[in-house]
Parts: sequence; C-alpha cells; structure tokens
Amino acid sequence: MEMNVKPLFIRADWDDEALVWFVADSEVPGLATEADTLEALVEKLKVMVPELLAANQSDVPCEVPFELMTRRFEMARVNCH
Repeated sequence: MEMNVKPLFIRADWDDEALVWFVADSEVPGLATEADTLEALVEKLKVMVPELLAANQSDVPCEVPFELMTRRFEMARVNCH
C-alpha cells in the first residue's frame, strides 16, 4: 500500500426490508451498490472504487485503500414479566 494515500471512507448500512448491505455514504464519487453480505459488498467495492476513481480523475494510485464502516440496528429482548 502506498503510505501517502489516505484511505477513502465508505459507510454501509443494513436495509431490513431489502435484506442487503448498501453504500449509505462515501468519499468515492458515484459509488452506489448493495450486496447480501458484507463480504460480497467488499468484493464489489474492490472493483468499483478504482473504476469510479479512474473515471472521475486522471491520477489514480496503483492501490486504493478504503475504510468500510458498517451500521446495523437490532433489538435485544429481555424477558419482561
């Protein structure tokens, strides 16, 4: 990894209705995708991030680091009498 390159921020949220992880926020222009699992989303991002950067700017590093933050809301139930 090139040490001068700041990781790009990408936030993924869980959609309870569609049952997918989706890109909710990103420093990558035009990035919009979803996947059934986080692992599948990461694999998509590894392809899409460099492609979108190359389409939007001329000088793209050989390796493009990104930081994936996830957010998912759940409920924990307590046995209430």
